[in-house]
Amino acid sequence: MTGIRIERLITSGTFSLDGGTWQVENNVWIVGDDDEAVVVDAAHDADAIARALGGRTLRAIVCTHAHNDHIDAAPELADRTGAPILLHADDLPLWKQTHPDRRPDGELTDGQGLTVAGTELTVLHTPGHAPGAVCLYAPALAALFSGDTLFAGGPGATGRSYSDFPTIIDSIGTRLLALPDDTTVHTGHGETTTIGAEAPHFQEWIDRGF
Repeated sequence: MTGIRIERLITSGTFSLDGGTWQVENNVWIVGDDDEAVVVDAAHDADAIARALGGRTLRAIVCTHAHNDHIDAAPELADRTGAPILLHADDLPLWKQTHPDRRPDGELTDGQGLTVAGTELTVLHTPGHAPGAVCLYAPALAALFSGDTLFAGGPGATGRSYSDFPTIIDSIGTRLLALPDDTTVHTGHGETTTIGAEAPHFQEWIDRGF
C-alpha cells in the first residue's frame, strides 16, 4: 500500500437521458501510486484525465454505471492508454445509448476484486440509480467510490428511466451502510461524505421517498 493515494479531478459536460440534457460537473477518481492507477468514471475530458495520470500505467477504467456523463470519455481514454473499460453487464443498454459501436472490454461482477498498487478494490453491485450500478470498496484505504448510488445528503436520483427508488434504498441499506462508519464516500458528483454521516438519515430518506 506504500504510496497509494486517491486523487479527484472535476470535469464538466452534459448529462442526457429521457429527452433532456443538463450541465453537470463530475468527479473522476484516480486511485494508485507513482507507477500505476485505475480511473473510476472517465467523465467528459480524456485529455484532462490523461494529464492527471501523467506517465503512470492505467490498469483499468472502471465505470460505476453507464449514464453518459460517467462514460463519455472512456473509449478515447482506453484508446490512448490501452486500459480496459469495465462495466457491469446490466448497464449495457444504457452504455449502447452513448457508444453504440464500442462495447466495454470486460464485465464487473459483485464481489470481484481489482488490484492496483498492491491494494484491492472490491466491486459491490448496488442497483437502483441504474441496473448495473456498482460501488468500489477499498478497506485498506477506508474508502468507498459510490458513483451516483450515495451522495452527501442522500441516495442518487431515481426519477428517470432504468432507475428504481426501492432498489437503491435496498442497495444502500444492505450493502453500503454495513460498512464501517469511518469509511469515506467518494461520490460521483459533489463533495465526499462518510458512512457514519449518512447512516442516521436512512429512515428519513425512506419516509420522504427521496
